[in-house]
Amino acid sequence: MNKPLEGVYVALTTPFAGDDISPERLRDNVLKYNRTELAGYLVLGSTGESVSLSDAESLALVEAVIGSAAPGKKILVGTARESTRLTVEFTNRVAEFGVDAALVRPPSYYKSRMTREALRKHYLALADAAKVPLLIYNIPQNTGLSLDTRLVVELAAHPNVAGLKESSGSLAYLGEVVPHVPPGFHYFLGSGHVIHPGLEMGADGAILAVANAAPELSAEIHRLFRTGKKDEARRRQFDLIPLNKAVMESYGIPGLKYAQDLRGFHGGPSRLPLLPVDEAGKKEIESLMRGLGLIG
Repeated sequence: MNKPLEGVYVALTTPFAGDDISPERLRDNVLKYNRTELAGYLVLGSTGESVSLSDAESLALVEAVIGSAAPGKKILVGTARESTRLTVEFTNRVAEFGVDAALVRPPSYYKSRMTREALRKHYLALADAAKVPLLIYNIPQNTGLSLDTRLVVELAAHPNVAGLKESSGSLAYLGEVVPHVPPGFHYFLGSGHVIHPGLEMGADGAILAVANAAPELSAEIHRLFRTGKKDEARRRQFDLIPLNKAVMESYGIPGLKYAQDLRGFHGGPSRLPLLPVDEAGKKEIESLMRGLGLIG
């Protein structure tokens, strides 16, 4: 079955000018990413510091990406809020831009009350009301919740649930979902550590933070795999892992933004309370980027 969202997406960072968002710098980044093999863009994901943005700021960033994305590049937007009603309202405001799908993490502030049934009702109500296809988002390292795989399989039967982004990096999770979902359901990897093995097990692509700094390499792994060059794809996966670990585990979004700066993208500062990467972190990131041939 045709899967129109297949491929590797960059989970865009949010550039700031001082403490204000900079749609202009975001547009400039997207214009550069347009020249790569990336399938498209995720706006307002975890990497975009979405939880630190107002609705007005968020919509301005969506508009900036819509206005600068090349034809054929798909656009996904994170729309989660802490109540079902607010999530529906914001998702449908974003749908007016003509985006391709909304990515929705589970509400987690009242995590002790987020039972399987509460989450089931949340996602089904959203799927019924949303005017854009939905991607479920499992990111337990941020939310403190891991969506039950059986619930994901159940939700996958809804005609407006287009897929899942799974960011724990668990291949066991993939193995419990992919064999049991409809043929048109998209399974996206959210960890740069497991692109190759995930594709081997049936994933359709990835939505990656590390692609902000290494868009060519991230997309190349997918292309090599899909064209049957699996040994090359595996080698490139090994190349990517140290950089992915540094920017996603050791130094986080500030480290990722520093890596963007090294490539000539607009990374810059993060919004407080995220602090800048320290000098030791900068040196490690520079060394990794140089080793990959991403900087001179």
